[in-house]
Amino acid sequence: MRLELEGNLPFVAVQVGYRGAEIEMGKVLIDTGSASTLLSVDAVSSIGLLPLPEDILHTL
Repeated sequence: MRLELEGNLPFVAVQVGYRGAEIEMGKVLIDTGSASTLLSVDAVSSIGLLPLPEDILHTL
């Protein structure tokens, strides 16, 4: 994993896999104080990772 600092913030490239499909997302911010990870639906929809109708969605 290659860590890059930009404006004193740590970024990495990550690979996201879902049901055999995979994408690489560049410049993902590492939030060391976060209890979870958020990914944009627009960023992962190309591999079929989409919310289900019963999922609760939040907008940030």
